[in-house]
Amino acid sequence: MVMNVNHVVVVGAGLAGLRTVEALRGRGFTGRITLIGQERHRPYDRPPLSKAVLLGDADTSYVDTDLAALEVDFWAGVTAKALRPGVVETTEGELGYDGLVIATGAEPIMLPGDGPQQVLRTLDDAHELRAMLVPGARVAIIGAGWIGAEVATAARRAGCVVTVIEAGPAPLATAVGAEIGARTQRWYDGIDLRLNTMVESVDEGGVRLVDGEFVEAHVVVTGIGVRPAIEWLAAADIDLHNGVVVDEHLRASLPNTVAVGDCAAWWSRRWQTRLRVEHWDTALNAPEVAAASLLGEDVVYDPVPYFWSEQFKHMVQYAGHHPAGERMIYRGDPEGPWSAVWLTAADTLAAVLAVDRPRDLVQGRRIIDAGHTLDTERLVDPEVSLRDCVV
Repeated sequence: MVMNVNHVVVVGAGLAGLRTVEALRGRGFTGRITLIGQERHRPYDRPPLSKAVLLGDADTSYVDTDLAALEVDFWAGVTAKALRPGVVETTEGELGYDGLVIATGAEPIMLPGDGPQQVLRTLDDAHELRAMLVPGARVAIIGAGWIGAEVATAARRAGCVVTVIEAGPAPLATAVGAEIGARTQRWYDGIDLRLNTMVESVDEGGVRLVDGEFVEAHVVVTGIGVRPAIEWLAAADIDLHNGVVVDEHLRASLPNTVAVGDCAAWWSRRWQTRLRVEHWDTALNAPEVAAASLLGEDVVYDPVPYFWSEQFKHMVQYAGHHPAGERMIYRGDPEGPWSAVWLTAADTLAAVLAVDRPRDLVQGRRIIDAGHTLDTERLVDPEVSLRDCVV
């Protein structure tokens, strides 16, 4: 059943917003579509910003699409300020709608202090930071998560003097746990890696630590995470909790409204919890479900989350939801390609993290989706494929 939707407003012109526009047209929607983008750029992919663009191997990461062919009214450089039923308030005036897609993504968390902080979220951010990564520049990177590691990779390659300051006990500790993060610590050769170190403020000329030490730096990059960009919805009659709360169909509490991408917190049948995943794969695949839901179809969104990171000449890939696992098994030696798998109490696969072992990632993702039980005795042997560990 097609709902009575004639004008869809998509707030957010990143990959999630654009793909929702394409999905609506692909499903036969012939009504009006307005795409609102805060940046003045046309839609682009974000993963290359911390990889090819920052490394200087590419200048842009624009998505290959034809907005004119999609018959979309693109409002570039426009910010949504507030939402009322049927009306989006923007910096260019009010815009009525009868179908709404919230795809405003996330925004970097900043640290206290009056000193300049670089972040890496937009294409302009990547260009600005790349120009600063020159030989001999002292670069302080706050946070050894995914973005921090990729910025450190680029800075070291550019010949900078790099310090990475991490509050946790190991790189990637917040993302995948300190034990796995410790395995990546050896990658930071030639970098001053400060673990269990808290930052008090970013000041002119460097970073002030809680213990009073001042780390001098020409460039300070803050990479401590992001928060969903939903402040413009604060006064709206819509459920918000760590993002826009949506159901398994990506429908929000406000009628004729869906949310996709980094700002959407959806209910997962598979994991029986609410997830908000800040990665490209979600922005790529969720829009098909969001478009279907907006047009009155009941399609369920319940993927196996996936992401990847390129750091220090290693490809790190992850699939699943490791908090659902009760124990972890390593496959391979940390000196070479290796992976880690998380198992549930029933010996099904909850998650897999693969370092330079793409086959484990591909097979693991399929196994998680299928819910297969694994033979743990065979699983510890890295020479045995994950597929051959299925009982």
